[in-house]
Amino acid sequence: MTLPERPTMDMTLLTTAFVMARRGTCSRAQVGCVIALEGRILSTGYNGAPTGMPHCSHPDGLRSNQRPADAPQCETSVHAEANAVAFAARYGVSLDAAVLYTTVTPCVTCAQLIVNAGIERVVCASVYRSTNGVELLLRAGVVVDLLTNQQHVVQTLTLDEQEDVLE
Repeated sequence: MTLPERPTMDMTLLTTAFVMARRGTCSRAQVGCVIALEGRILSTGYNGAPTGMPHCSHPDGLRSNQRPADAPQCETSVHAEANAVAFAARYGVSLDAAVLYTTVTPCVTCAQLIVNAGIERVVCASVYRSTNGVELLLRAGVVVDLLTNQQHVVQTLTLDEQEDVLE
């Protein structure tokens, strides 16, 4: 019996972020996040309305990747990364030196939370329409890697090349 190729820990945790994304309740986008330390999951999150509030609904029907960069953002949904950090804070789970896996590169507000939570590395599967969050992470010394499902290739970004890679 031959076993299939064993996925890397990065691929395993990023795949888990995609599973979490399916729980997202915003009609514009479904984003998932997993925060892990040494390969063990500490917290997860997905985007959606705050606890106890109705799910957000957008009548234009346009997904995030179809909207212009200057279009107004959803003002109801909490981002997946923010939900994962908030859950950890609520239950006293330290995220210091952790790795955050997300289906989409973080926005600037989530990047600020990531830096202040002590997360040292962010692994992303795709690029958000604004790259300001990635730039903030890089300036703060957080390692940012793009990992594609198809190629299983990690590309570590630097400030000098991030604009070329993320376009």
